[in-house]
Amino acid sequence: MGEEVTTTTTMSVAEKETAADGIHNTHFVLVHGVGGGAWCWYKIRCLMESCGYKVSCIDLKGAGIDRSDAGSILCFDDYNQPLMDFMSALPDTEKVILVGHSAGGLSVTQASHKFPDKIRLAVYVAATMLKSGFVTDQDVKDGIPDLSQFGDVYELGFGLGAEQPPTSAVVKKEFQRKIIYQMSPLEDSTLAEMLLRPGPILALSSARLKGEGDSVEKVGRVYIKTMHDNVLKPEQQEAMIKKWLPCQVFALDSDHSPFFSAPFSLFGLLLKVAATSAGCN
Repeated sequence: MGEEVTTTTTMSVAEKETAADGIHNTHFVLVHGVGGGAWCWYKIRCLMESCGYKVSCIDLKGAGIDRSDAGSILCFDDYNQPLMDFMSALPDTEKVILVGHSAGGLSVTQASHKFPDKIRLAVYVAATMLKSGFVTDQDVKDGIPDLSQFGDVYELGFGLGAEQPPTSAVVKKEFQRKIIYQMSPLEDSTLAEMLLRPGPILALSSARLKGEGDSVEKVGRVYIKTMHDNVLKPEQQEAMIKKWLPCQVFALDSDHSPFFSAPFSLFGLLLKVAATSAGCN
């Protein structure tokens, strides 16, 4: 348990044979982070579908093409309902590989609590990995980004009124590349600047995750660290890994957004863990 390896996309002959046999049975479900959307995964989806894999990219409530106002989304269950609906609609005989980026890790964990028998593997990419969500002060310290070193970076929304805590936030455009996409191609950070939307921070901070008994432990977990991450810093990722040990840990030489800055390395890792996922259960 908890074996850590550096980034590699090399597979053994047996792994390659397993991957080839499983292509048509492998369904990746990709979940974005705060302010993102299904569009974040466009490079990974293209690579996967070109190789014959089935891929579904989810827009959570108020994200991507979902037109809900983030300021009106006040609880995590409401925000994550699109993923819950998707998982509920899957046939009982289908098991997916669920991949969450950043705060999308909370969505993946809730799905693992609720639908453990439909998840073959949960993969956390620079993601919040907390078994029960934000229960303690340490959970908040480990799982919520602290961008104070960069100054006044957030544009806040006050859906409950100016006297109440903010309900939504987005990193101001002039800070986005420096903080989130510093190693990504300029065209991708430009695309993100056009498409990022405010995220429902009040709903996310209220995330409390639980299921029936300890059913979440039936789902194998893999963590992919991002070593130059200015958002969810490496020490935060390491703290969550130590607290809730996954079966494997990988490291990418990337910023917070490896689907832009290191898409081929991320793609290779996802295929590798898919080919070897039996060892996580």
